Amino acid sequence: MNLEELILIVLKISIALSVLAVGLEANISDASFVFRHPSELIRAFFSMNVLMPLLAIVLVLTFNLDPAVKIALVVFSVSPVAAFFPERALKAGGKADYSVGLMVTTALLAIVVIPIALEIFKAIFRLPLHTPAGSIATLVFVTVLLPLLVGIAVRAKAPAFAKRTAKPLGKIALVLVILGVLPILFRSMPTILSLIGNGTLLSFAGFVIVGYIIGYLLEKPRPENRPILALANVARHPAIAAVVAHANFPQLKSVLPSVFLYVVVNAVITAVAAKLVRARNTPTESGKRMAA
Repeated sequence: MNLEELILIVLKISIALSVLAVGLEANISDASFVFRHPSELIRAFFSMNVLMPLLAIVLVLTFNLDPAVKIALVVFSVSPVAAFFPERALKAGGKADYSVGLMVTTALLAIVVIPIALEIFKAIFRLPLHTPAGSIATLVFVTVLLPLLVGIAVRAKAPAFAKRTAKPLGKIALVLVILGVLPILFRSMPTILSLIGNGTLLSFAGFVIVGYIIGYLLEKPRPENRPILALANVARHPAIAAVVAHANFPQLKSVLPSVFLYVVVNAVITAVAAKLVRARNTPTESGKRMAA
């Protein structure tokens, strides 16, 4: 087992633990929320699985990118939301039912959407792509669906234990993420720096900014969910992107660095966007006095 394989294992474990922590504070009603609201399902699917792949195609055709970066970008566009998405969504003012519901919905859809999308990308880009459908389904099940269902079941049977355990488990997951990311950062810094200058950084930033705006505008019928769908559009599952990219380009050393760079770009831009949205939605002191 080489270092890259070990890092991927650590990241997968951290993702599973993070989702388990979410499940310990959720219920079946939360998990099925989006499926029980067809209008939310349609908007989320159109935003995340139609418009975002189209945006990725435009960016890939516009920039002369490394092949591993191309596949990472297009796979990010159809991957389910990241494990830490519900926590970030709640901090952005989202509700647990919609946030957890998006996690479940996108995870289930990814099993079908990613193989279909890769076939489309294969025809457009004329790349010898192959779809590790079994690997995708297994990864989605092991890192998202199973830990979430286990957490929900534990909460239903032992709510007090679930409440005590959720936050410490989330902290453990965060520590594992850091342990998984640091080797990539130190070992791959030259590769990461080389990617910044060839259009990769600009394409990632464009994907995040435009994707955030798309989600925010499409969720206009439910204003409280606008920043959440905006975040879901761009906060995608990095392990799935890494697995698919590595399966197609195992000889390239830029797979994990490109995924890492996207995660960093996404985190910085969405943090700024969330602050701007909160500032826009928070009444000023003078406005509060006038309302009073």
